[in-house]
Amino acid sequence: MIKDNQFNLSDHSEATNNIERTLSKKVEYLNQLREAIKQEDDRLVYQLINQSRYAQLLLKKRSVSETAIQEELVIKDYPQIQQYLSLKLISYLRDTYPFFYFEEMEVGKFKIHFGNWWDRKEFGYLDVLNVEFKFDEEELAKLAKSFELEETNKRVNTDKINQISIKNKERQELVDSQDERDAEKDKIREDMKRNSQEKGRPWDAGRIREERRVLKERLTELTEMDEKASSAYQDIKSSETDVLSLAKEDTLIGYERQSIIGIFGDFEKFTKQNDALYYNYLSHLISQKGQVTE
Repeated sequence: MIKDNQFNLSDHSEATNNIERTLSKKVEYLNQLREAIKQEDDRLVYQLINQSRYAQLLLKKRSVSETAIQEELVIKDYPQIQQYLSLKLISYLRDTYPFFYFEEMEVGKFKIHFGNWWDRKEFGYLDVLNVEFKFDEEELAKLAKSFELEETNKRVNTDKINQISIKNKERQELVDSQDERDAEKDKIREDMKRNSQEKGRPWDAGRIREERRVLKERLTELTEMDEKASSAYQDIKSSETDVLSLAKEDTLIGYERQSIIGIFGDFEKFTKQNDALYYNYLSHLISQKGQVTE
């Protein structure tokens, strides 16, 4: 008959072996990562911190063994790992994307600025661990639109500027027609005075009332136009500021577009380069450091 304590001892022995194997794998993983960093082997560091992605994109494998994945051990160390990896990565990006400039916001996190011209835009941030650009979607959409409009000789804000210009023309006409409105109001007041003094036959009462109503409505309309005219000048000035801002943005987007054309030729090639950035960069590291290892 097997005693309970014998079963427990056997179970404990198996547990001991399991935990030893698990800890050994973790120690081995951490030693590999430490040695990769010591040797400045960024390619191996990227492989170790995201083995599944590396295997799929660089080794062309569908998956990796679960026992090989230990990335969770260094999650808390990501800021320092990002900062370490950023040196070679940003050097590579400066050569590949000479119009991008990087500013470290905090340890291992970098903002992307587009261009070195005055009032350049903040265009997103760099995900160092995943070797990805996280662009501002609105700014990227404007840039893409500028390429679409290039053949029509239009800019991103052309329609907005035209709409503001039409509105300002209407406002200016409202201001310029003040004297005409004043003269019409004086005439209406005289007509209203005459209307109130008119004494017609009984069957003329309806006509007189209708005439008075039309005069009052027109006087109200002119008064409302006067109120709009009083604020029109300020509205014109404000709109002119908006036009300058939109025109300035179009100029900056033009600089961005020309920068991309100068390096990539067109927006589609720029986008493809961005999508393949992880593969391209890791391939670059491999070409410098050696062959892919499994």
